[in-house]
Amino acid sequence: MSNLGVWEPAEPGVKRCILNAAASLMMMEVHFEEGAEGYEHSHVHEQMSYCLRGSFVFRIDGKEYALSAGQSIAIPPNAKHGVTALEANSALLDVFTPIREDLLKR
Repeated sequence: MSNLGVWEPAEPGVKRCILNAAASLMMMEVHFEEGAEGYEHSHVHEQMSYCLRGSFVFRIDGKEYALSAGQSIAIPPNAKHGVTALEANSALLDVFTPIREDLLKR
């Protein structure tokens, strides 16, 4: 079953919605409360994150990067990464290739 278009909790203070998925590309919107974290993890997928609003600190393979509204960041496959929202009502648009079957079919 696909959860396309369904908002679901991810981590405490974080919710996500898969907006679209094609043969090898997937787009997901993620909303954060202030201080909420996307815990550090890694996956084989290449990822780009675009900051829709608010601001974040990304951690990618031990380095920190600031991201604010209108900025984007690329995350290579298998890189250990996580993110913390610095403001209330912060939001990201995440794009993955190939699609994240682990998130799409729950």
